[in-house]
Amino acid sequence: MHYLSIYLSIYLSIYLSIYLSIYLSIYLSIYLSIYLSIYLSIYLSLCLQLTNRILNVSSHRLFLLDGFGDLGALRSVLFLPFFFHFVVSLSATSLLLLVVVSNQSLHSPMYLLMASMAAVDLSLPLFFVPDMLLNFLLGRRSISLIGCLLQMHLLHFLGALQSTLLVWMALDRYFAICTPLSYHQQMAPRRFSRFVVPLVLRNAVMVSLLVGLTGMLRFCGNVIQHCFCEHMALVELSCGPTSTNSLLGLLALAFIPVTNFLLIFASYVLIFGSVPRSGRAGVRALHTCVTHLLVMLVSLAVVLVAFLSYRIRTSLPVSCRVFFSSMYLLLPSCFNPIIYGVRTKEIRQHILKTLSCCSRTRTLTRPEPSTEPQNLKEPTNQPESSTEPEGTTKPT
Repeated sequence: MHYLSIYLSIYLSIYLSIYLSIYLSIYLSIYLSIYLSIYLSIYLSLCLQLTNRILNVSSHRLFLLDGFGDLGALRSVLFLPFFFHFVVSLSATSLLLLVVVSNQSLHSPMYLLMASMAAVDLSLPLFFVPDMLLNFLLGRRSISLIGCLLQMHLLHFLGALQSTLLVWMALDRYFAICTPLSYHQQMAPRRFSRFVVPLVLRNAVMVSLLVGLTGMLRFCGNVIQHCFCEHMALVELSCGPTSTNSLLGLLALAFIPVTNFLLIFASYVLIFGSVPRSGRAGVRALHTCVTHLLVMLVSLAVVLVAFLSYRIRTSLPVSCRVFFSSMYLLLPSCFNPIIYGVRTKEIRQHILKTLSCCSRTRTLTRPEPSTEPQNLKEPTNQPESSTEPEGTTKPT
């Protein structure tokens, strides 16, 4: 079964990278698609080269995911809230994607970035929530080392991409408010790609180093106290020193989410200073900035708690650490589309229009019950037979 998880992870990673490349090429030009494809090919080749070395170094090739193990028989009860959260996340992100893609009036840079965020939010839970639900319900807990490392890479890369998308949204608002006359030139695909490619490469390099060093460790145990392959939860099983892995994790925390938050904060300081000179248009754009800032603050708070809980020795229970790590991935996927749909007027109007059209179509296609009684046997009027013999003609 764990070999199936390896193949499924590889297939989903290839599919997701191709999907994001095609989707982002609509707005961020074909160059970003080429960079993503090159990164994918390099990463897969490195994975193939490191596979034999990892399997030779590690003493365990099969691991057991035991998140919320201290709850005992009550673990199965967690299936309902996480399943509800998963359904809400998929429904909300799918609806937001449908609304943006199907409406030509929403094909502007800001809404396309929101749709990109929805695409990441839609993909992220698919890599760990189904296995988590099967773990709660059926007790299927095994995962191979290679499958665990692939899952770790995908989750951390997509999680970093979530906060990076908020940086691009903040840049979009900065250009719209501070330099409205050159907004379309700044947001042109070729010019805006200079802000996209460095951040994507930064995320890819940091996550690849994080996962690569983790795969080179020698593990003394094979029970991961988590519902998915989290970095520090796997590092804790190592027999040797893990200071390098812990330091690299702190550097990844500083270079990705904290740096993204500082960039967003700096752009908002400039935006708030230029709002009085921008008039009503600036106040309207500021409304969207407040939405982005709320999302980033919530995400950063959960990330800090999830990362630092493994590095600061406290009396925090293991289940609490697992809960915060799960919410770090699930919470944005569930609430990002809801927040954007409620607080963004254009998207809210199109969502209501789409839902009203669906309800109207369902009403029109529903058969109406007939009120007239139906007779079992209808009387038929038989034509009178002619009594004239054949061959005779009527006189004129």
